[in-house]
Amino acid sequence: MKLRSFRLRIALLSAILAGGALAGFGIVSWWLIYEAKVSRLDAKLEAQLMRPPLKDFWQPYETLLASELGTDAETPIAILAIDRDGKTLYQSASWPADLNLNGLWPSLPQLLPPPDRRATEQPPHRPPFPLGRMPNMPPPRPRLVTQRTKTGIWRVSAATFPQAQLAIAVSLHTIDREMVTIRDVFLISIPVVLLIVAGGAWGLSGSALRPIRQLIVAIQQVTVKGLDQRVPIRATDVEFLELIQVFNKMLERLERSFKQSSRFSGDAAHELKTPLAILQGELERTIQQAEPGSEVQQSLSNLLDEVCRLSGIVRKLLLLSLADAGQMSLYRIEVDLSQMLAEMLEDIELLAPHLEVQTKIASGLRVQGDRDLLAQVLQNLLSNAIKYNLSEGWMQIDARHQGKTVLVTISNSSPDIAASERERIFDRFYRGDPARTRKIEGTGLGLSLAREIAIAHGGNLTLDRAVSGQTSFTLSLLGSAWYRRD
Repeated sequence: MKLRSFRLRIALLSAILAGGALAGFGIVSWWLIYEAKVSRLDAKLEAQLMRPPLKDFWQPYETLLASELGTDAETPIAILAIDRDGKTLYQSASWPADLNLNGLWPSLPQLLPPPDRRATEQPPHRPPFPLGRMPNMPPPRPRLVTQRTKTGIWRVSAATFPQAQLAIAVSLHTIDREMVTIRDVFLISIPVVLLIVAGGAWGLSGSALRPIRQLIVAIQQVTVKGLDQRVPIRATDVEFLELIQVFNKMLERLERSFKQSSRFSGDAAHELKTPLAILQGELERTIQQAEPGSEVQQSLSNLLDEVCRLSGIVRKLLLLSLADAGQMSLYRIEVDLSQMLAEMLEDIELLAPHLEVQTKIASGLRVQGDRDLLAQVLQNLLSNAIKYNLSEGWMQIDARHQGKTVLVTISNSSPDIAASERERIFDRFYRGDPARTRKIEGTGLGLSLAREIAIAHGGNLTLDRAVSGQTSFTLSLLGSAWYRRD
């Protein structure tokens, strides 16, 4: 599964790369340290065998080996001396019995004959002669091997001399113990370093993504009232500079285009108001002058209805253009929504006597707002509840206080609205499924305008959660008492 977080991927990738490098470094370092310790021991063993002890001085020689080899008192050291006939001259008590001697001894090209008696008959005050060597030849090269026995791992160095063979065995227990300590240090330090690397990568990636976060904040603020937002380029990295410049230019084009379209909509709506008002007045005057009940009067009445409808569209477009520009002026007074809804209920009984109307309106629901605009919102919601209702349906009006907020919920029986339509129900000029709305008069601007009016009052208009067989809209506004305090 792919990680969705870029910062997390950077941190994990850095930790994995650093972990691989540290693990390789640790393994190689551990091996080199081990080899260095063994090589240092080998060098000391070779040095000892290049100058073998005097004959019959094995016990003192074994005692001095620990200091000569630089080992501690806990490291077992054993020696084995064999004469040319295979007889054991000396064997330490700690010599491992299961040590394999096959192929251990290096061979000499030729052994010297036994020393004459004159060489062995020396004055008592002089030490015995050392083990013989080949005449005019360098000292023999010792052989070094590592063997595992029941008592542990031993490093064995063996040399062959003309008169005898000598082997020194040193236990690697101390070196192994030191290597275990080094291994434990690596096992503790490497995860700590990985955490530091991951944390550093997390912090660096967060710092690198700061321009992206600035873009996100700027994009979130891009509304009809925030198109003037720009992302600063003060200390932006070169890699993000072009992205920010392109985004700022896009915002500039959007701002310019929106201002032009908003200005056009407002100007067009404003310019159409006067001719439509004149046309409406002339039609009304002509209808009064026409013969009552004539076809001319009927045609003029139809034209007047369309002109009134067009005037309503123009008025809504003008209000929407003002809302888009943030210039919708509100004449705020204290409005009693309870009384306003009661007055509108009388019209509902005349307009839709076939509907079953249920009301639950609390008294004293007062808000601060523009009375005419709030009335337009409620009229739009009630009108939609009538138009989009079932033939023998019902309507329910619920108005109440909820904390600081005044809520007005208008529900009606209706066919179910598809999820795709619910998402677009507040879009301008959107009227839903044509199969359901073809015979219903409307422009698709009412809900959009009602929501803009609610937002301009500091509230909101929402479509409630889908319930089978009904549609509900809720208008929320700040109560008048709380409006004064806030």
